[in-house]
Amino acid sequence: MTHAISVTINGVTRQAVVEPRQTLVDFLRDQLALTGTHVGCEHGVCGACSVLLDGEPIRSCLMFAVQADGHAITTVEGLREDDGTLGILQDSFWETHALQCGYCTPGMLIAGQDLLARNPDPSDEEIREAIAGNLCRCTGYVQIVDAIRLAGARMRQSPEGSGAENGDD
Repeated sequence: MTHAISVTINGVTRQAVVEPRQTLVDFLRDQLALTGTHVGCEHGVCGACSVLLDGEPIRSCLMFAVQADGHAITTVEGLREDDGTLGILQDSFWETHALQCGYCTPGMLIAGQDLLARNPDPSDEEIREAIAGNLCRCTGYVQIVDAIRLAGARMRQSPEGSGAENGDD
């Protein structure tokens, strides 16, 4: 048995047919080819599969695609600018070398986006708290904190605020 769903992904409404047991992360990657969202632990621990669901961060490995019916999802691909260039947060990660192997990066970007949407000028402690649910084995987190702090500063200076990074593109 399958179910028809309609979801808005990165501002585009998509219809699909999914099996009831298909996870949201598998739907995003396998059916929509949005491979920026990574499959990590598949237990909701690592944060690599994080996306925004109606503006709230969730672990897409813990949600079924059928549960997303009628909702808006922002993936890491949705953080880019309208012209396809890196968004402010993504560029700040690049600028500060906040990624090494890159496996945790999508989840870190989603956590950073969620924090900056709620608090455009977070302290380092607030940044660390926001990313605490995401595991990274490479960076030691220092550059990730630097990147989110830099992105916040850039967003505050930008005349249009956070641009595409508000998840409404």
